[in-house]
Amino acid sequence: MAKFMVMPKLGLTMKEGNIANWRKSEGDSITLGEIVFEVETDKITKEFESPVAGVLRKILVKEGNVLVLKPVAIVGAADEDISALLAQAKEESAMPIEPEAKVEAVVEAVAEAAPAKKSAGGRIKASARAKKIALEMNLDISEIPGTGPEGAITEKDVTDFGEKSKAGKQKISPTAAVVAEGLGVDADKIHKESRIMKEDVFKFKFNEDLFKYADPQDYRKHMSLMRQIIAKRMSESQHIASTVNYNQRVDTTALKRLREEVKGAGKISYTDILVKILSKVLLEFPLLNSSLVEDEIVLRNYTNIGVAVALPDGLIVPVVKYANVKSLVDISNEIKELAAKAKNNQLDSDEITGGTFTITNIGMLGMESFTPIINQPEVAILGINTIQDTPMVVDGQIVIKPMMNLSLTADHRVVDGAVAAQFVAKLKEYIEKPGLLLL
Repeated sequence: MAKFMVMPKLGLTMKEGNIANWRKSEGDSITLGEIVFEVETDKITKEFESPVAGVLRKILVKEGNVLVLKPVAIVGAADEDISALLAQAKEESAMPIEPEAKVEAVVEAVAEAAPAKKSAGGRIKASARAKKIALEMNLDISEIPGTGPEGAITEKDVTDFGEKSKAGKQKISPTAAVVAEGLGVDADKIHKESRIMKEDVFKFKFNEDLFKYADPQDYRKHMSLMRQIIAKRMSESQHIASTVNYNQRVDTTALKRLREEVKGAGKISYTDILVKILSKVLLEFPLLNSSLVEDEIVLRNYTNIGVAVALPDGLIVPVVKYANVKSLVDISNEIKELAAKAKNNQLDSDEITGGTFTITNIGMLGMESFTPIINQPEVAILGINTIQDTPMVVDGQIVIKPMMNLSLTADHRVVDGAVAAQFVAKLKEYIEKPGLLLL
């Protein structure tokens, strides 16, 4: 029996999803659990596994946003009658008009509504088709003489008028026309027997010798839903929070030694150790581990630490839940697992929510200092920078130390400067003396 395939609800707060990519085409057979399409939410991109087996009879929504649990496709037997489901889908407005049909409908609607030229006798008569063609050809229908009954404008009147208007004008490509307008070039002054291209406009505007050394080109790429959400959230964070930045240089000699000593337990990273340290220090400074909800500060006796992971099209922050009760090895294994799932679009919504503090490490890219943006509704974020061998004076002697900058951004609405400074100082103490973790 044919069934609807609906937009899945991937989280408690999910209201709609964006279909980013269909893996199957109409007429393809689908097995139970097979990947059918990809869904983008405001947090993750997820592959949708078919809950049924059959033939993909009709794709109702090829791309775009769809409310959760609304039909996106119909699956059934190859020869099954699906007319009833198609009618139901149309009634629920789940099936958008195809792009070509949509444009046609819009043009028709505008054409019907377009006012004709007024004369002493009122409006000039023109068919909807004639008005539509005039719009398509970018012609003012009020300037077109009609040859139909009582002076009505016919389709032929419009096409003939359009051809006459084009006569004697230089042909130009749409891209060249846009470039000419942007550069303030009158395309009619460019003399060329064939069609004017964008290169001709550049040559006309700039010196021929200069142009041959460059080929200016602009490319446009639609922002993914993830990129749009990142832009929105970062803008909101900067607008909402009263941020202050704190930078502290720390000696990582003991941190490097600890990393070498625990090598037998697996590949422990600096981020793993810092998450473990943060899980302890945050409980000593609960304001840094809090959230601001309206006029209330939400405090916690646990730490859920988000670890930023860079993706090709953006950034995602999976969360290590209850890090304060986990061992260093457990934290390390969980971070690796979450990072791998993030890069393969396999994270669940509960794995990227509920964070109380975020750490972001770009030290591997050679950054010495930066200003991370708070991940709302948290009130602080810690940036980790590169480790550099630096000459230092110790007991009157110049020695080389592996130094690293910590970059903390805190919301001054909750965290005063003195508290933030004490927090960073305590981090420095634990990093330089990680044995304190045992106390």
